[in-house]
Amino acid sequence: MECPTVTGKLFVRGFTLIELLVVMAIIATLLTVAAPRYLRSVDDAREAALKSNLAQMREAIDLFHADHGSYPQALPDLVEKHYLRSIPVDSITESSKTWRLIPIAGSDDAGGIYDVRSGAEGESRLGEPYANW
Repeated sequence: MECPTVTGKLFVRGFTLIELLVVMAIIATLLTVAAPRYLRSVDDAREAALKSNLAQMREAIDLFHADHGSYPQALPDLVEKHYLRSIPVDSITESSKTWRLIPIAGSDDAGGIYDVRSGAEGESRLGEPYANW
């Protein structure tokens, strides 16, 4: 199928510069609306993963204490005794080595891990420091 000709020359249809600029402006407007929502959802997912990992480790610490009568001395103890498959990653710092280990105070197990908190600096979207989680 051939395009119509104008005085023997091939007539090609295309977009004008104005049409292309209008389309690009519409795409830019949509991106300015969508990008912040996407970034906010990424932050929400990281915070949800952090809360989940903290809950998982705290439950493993409690189960270890219930079974052995003492708290673990280090996080790898939870992996060795099969309370965890691996040490979870802090989703904010993206490392499994930044966890803050909280020993129990005033007990015979002073060296054991009583609690674990995030080692991430900064605050959550709700303004609470990650270190308090």
